[in-house]
Amino acid sequence: MRVVLTKAKKQLSKGGSALDVVQEAVRALEDSGHHIAGKGSSPNTDGKFELDAAIMDGDNRNAGAVGALRGFKNPIDCAREVLDHSPHLFLVGKGAARLMKKRGMERVHNASKYYKPAVSTPVEKGQLQHGTVGAVALDSEGRLAAATSTGGLLNAVPGRIGDTPLIGSGTWADERVAVSCCGQGEFFMRCVAAADLSARIRYTKSDLQTAASCVLEDISLMGGQGGLIAIDRLGRVTMPFNTITMKRGFATWRDEIDVKVF
Repeated sequence: MRVVLTKAKKQLSKGGSALDVVQEAVRALEDSGHHIAGKGSSPNTDGKFELDAAIMDGDNRNAGAVGALRGFKNPIDCAREVLDHSPHLFLVGKGAARLMKKRGMERVHNASKYYKPAVSTPVEKGQLQHGTVGAVALDSEGRLAAATSTGGLLNAVPGRIGDTPLIGSGTWADERVAVSCCGQGEFFMRCVAAADLSARIRYTKSDLQTAASCVLEDISLMGGQGGLIAIDRLGRVTMPFNTITMKRGFATWRDEIDVKVF
């Protein structure tokens, strides 16, 4: 994570766009295999790998997302293809795969050899064991962006889609804030968590930390678990969570880099 942050910081310092930086950061996390996303994803109850991802440009609120995607190496790159080359925001299943094949996206031809599940412990019945990677950024032009990718719940039923690719639930970016969520997606969807954080800033004039804490409190009151990362237009960062731990980190133009695993 420190390597990813260091590279992202260098890109931003050279004038890179927030949208490109969050995409590259999430791609690196997908490729690492250390998280339940990308290479580290786990199969569903049918033994298939179905992945979700989303990316959003806060400058104009353009977004792209894919859900239940099979057979492609980097879902976040596929989400960017939807943003750049589709009139739609969200494509799933065979329709998404058709566009990705047309666009020449890198394939996974042997899933059993490529995927190395980051978590393989048995999941108790009814337990929503989850994993997600995400990135948010503010660039030198004042533009915000967010990107999120996941391998979904462990032992999910085929076709299950969580909050990650749902614009407003697990991923959001506008002129005020960029948000990426991680947790039990069913609860984040019920709160429309990511967009609600921005709405609280807009309508109640809350500061970033207060707005994020209130969103997470709503999720906690329903019995949900997870966390989020967010950055506002002034460069303030918050990373609250209600789980035992959440791997997280940030980097600033002042050469500050901090990574926490507890």
